[in-house]
Amino acid sequence: MLLHLGQDTVVNTKDIIAICDMDTSTVSQKTRDFLSKAEKSGQVVNVSMELPKSFVIAKTGDKITVYISQLSSSTLTKRAESNQYLM
Repeated sequence: MLLHLGQDTVVNTKDIIAICDMDTSTVSQKTRDFLSKAEKSGQVVNVSMELPKSFVIAKTGDKITVYISQLSSSTLTKRAESNQYLM
């Protein structure tokens, strides 16, 4: 199954490690450090031209990618759990 994250970006649901709310998750210093390190190493893909509401961590093979999305984490979670093919 594919999950539409925003713009023209889709991710296979089997590759998703986490779907996180931007506001509540970034309260933790460890999360902020993780996101900073991921951005510095080129692992962050911004799929939104709007205010980011969530981020999705996906692993394909040995590569981890963090997608920044304008969609809420609850919307993305519902889509991922709905067993629908989303594009």
